[in-house]
Amino acid sequence: MSDGGPADRLSEAGLIARYLAPLAGTGALGLGDDAASFSPPEDCDLVLTKDALVAGIHFFADDPPEAIAQKALRVNLSDLAAKGATPLVYLLGLGLPDGWTEDYLARFTRGLAADQADYGLTLLGGDTVRAPERLTLSVTAIGSVPHGCMVRRGGARVGDLVLVTGTIGDAALGLRLRLDPELAGRLRLLEADREHLLARYLLPQPRMVLAAAARQHASAGMDISDGLAGDFAKMAAVSGVAIEIEAARVPLSPAARAACLADPDLLAVALTGGDDYELALAAAPSSAAALVAAGEAVGVPVTIIGRVTAGQGLTVTGPDGMPLDLGPGSFSHF
Repeated sequence: MSDGGPADRLSEAGLIARYLAPLAGTGALGLGDDAASFSPPEDCDLVLTKDALVAGIHFFADDPPEAIAQKALRVNLSDLAAKGATPLVYLLGLGLPDGWTEDYLARFTRGLAADQADYGLTLLGGDTVRAPERLTLSVTAIGSVPHGCMVRRGGARVGDLVLVTGTIGDAALGLRLRLDPELAGRLRLLEADREHLLARYLLPQPRMVLAAAARQHASAGMDISDGLAGDFAKMAAVSGVAIEIEAARVPLSPAARAACLADPDLLAVALTGGDDYELALAAAPSSAAALVAAGEAVGVPVTIIGRVTAGQGLTVTGPDGMPLDLGPGSFSHF
């Protein structure tokens, strides 16, 4: 982990030694070198993914530092799960804004330590810099799959069924509640439902427990980060097929269902909003049944919501069988 310049309260070398070096694993050399060394597992391919998060865009600046750190790590773990990969190590780019404190950094690294223990990976290296305007994070996660077994986005085939894990739209609705504190009252949501939606936005739940099942049974896979409709549209485009989804089959949590019943326009938010970090999968019918069973075994619902057909593009149909107008269909980064 390179030294990029002095911090305001603690030298960068001191910051690394005190807060980040305890997170480092084998090959990181105590974060005291300019690079790290890493030996991949035998007969495996490495799977690499990278996500950058910026305060005010991907999280709120006043979110708990533990949750910010874990979100930065978990959005990458979600990508690894969709590829059927096992997490190994990660690199961290940390841009600290003016006004950071050691207490903040201690809480931030405690969040990373907790997730490292839960998901079985260690810090390999990275960089720390000063970012005067806002907290900026970049995580590169590295996982492994048996040689040639990575699940690709472009593998969907005509006749496949399409599936999702967990529930859809909670995070997007949670973001609406963060942006409009009076919305929960207008929707007459129960406090438990409000808290559920807020928590789903704050802290993703990467479906690592289904990574092996995805690798064994899915013909195509990706995680839902930019919205269910938009991400399945990407899968259809890369696979050269059409995907048809029935909106009525998309799994909603009781909290999301209550919100959509109170305001039917929120269904489009649930179907197009980002930050679900569930898995979007395509599989042959017999393999789809195996994925559903794998979800039941680990307590994560896997739901068949549509099918792959000849053609191109994504169609989401309503209860009457007619296509729904979902606007742009996904979150845009630009």
